Amino acid sequence: MKSEGFVLVKNGTSQEAFSLQEIELKSLESDEVLIESEAFGLNYADVMARRGLYREAPPLPCVVGYEVVGTVLEVGTNVSKEWIGKRVVAFTRFGGYAKNAITKLDAIVEIGAIKASDALSLATQGVTAYYMAEVVSPIRKNDHVLIHAAAGGVGSLLIQLAKNSGAIVYAKVGNQSKVEHCKQLGADFVVDYSQSDYESKMVEILNGKLLDVSYNPVAGSTFKKDLKLIRTTGKVVLFGGSELSGSKWGILSQLNFVRKMGFFTPIVLMMKSLSIIGVNMLKVADNRPDVLKDCLENVLALYQQGKIKAVSGGEFTAEEFYQAHDLLESGKSTGKLIVKW
Repeated sequence: MKSEGFVLVKNGTSQEAFSLQEIELKSLESDEVLIESEAFGLNYADVMARRGLYREAPPLPCVVGYEVVGTVLEVGTNVSKEWIGKRVVAFTRFGGYAKNAITKLDAIVEIGAIKASDALSLATQGVTAYYMAEVVSPIRKNDHVLIHAAAGGVGSLLIQLAKNSGAIVYAKVGNQSKVEHCKQLGADFVVDYSQSDYESKMVEILNGKLLDVSYNPVAGSTFKKDLKLIRTTGKVVLFGGSELSGSKWGILSQLNFVRKMGFFTPIVLMMKSLSIIGVNMLKVADNRPDVLKDCLENVLALYQQGKIKAVSGGEFTAEEFYQAHDLLESGKSTGKLIVKW
């Protein structure tokens, strides 16, 4: 089947890297569905892939993208035809930046009339936040929680989930325009790292206390800082490496990135009863798709019960795709960015 999508043809800026062109879709396998997409979401991993810094990305040329909202057009032989015509949010193991996407049955959830922007906000970002805050290491009442990139898609939902659990939330942002956004979501303290070193500011705010958990998609130099702020029994949850984005020196930048994180032995973690938890939702999807779907269903249920709200950072047309990608890379966006066909 022929379709059309934004194909990643080379590494570089959004204008250099992507080309809107015709693509050929493979035939459906027995447990797959074909979706006519009305919109797709942008994720920071897409920026990393565009820059050639995401190891999981397919070889070029390829179509990236993790999630779409659309209507089921066709189903595989082992999928009930009752799915045809249903409006769904779907995870795609790449391929989301296209007008049609193929994915597994266990990667879709029916959404009815839920807005595309809300459903996409609750997909990759919502499931990542829920998996970290409710599955891997559930937040407890009165936990002191630091959230990096707190105004972004994952961060905005982590704030809400943490507050629902009764935590004290410290939101880290990169400019003053995001401070009020985080406060409105419930953050108790907001630290603007563009104004001062966040480690020093956190020491001042904590006033002798230490953190129970840090949710960190930045890594690099922030990792060692977070370890200093975490108390015994605490956790650092790493789910990205955005500090590497924008680096210009290839392998040298990557080695420097690793150097900044420092080196330690597991015995230190045991002696201090500390945990370092790595989260890669692509690997979760590959190995435990049932967990991924369960997280998505739970996030959607919380949304429908009014316990969390989806945070949209903007809707863009296909013609504005490059502008949307640049905005995400700039770090100036809040919430989820989506592109509508």
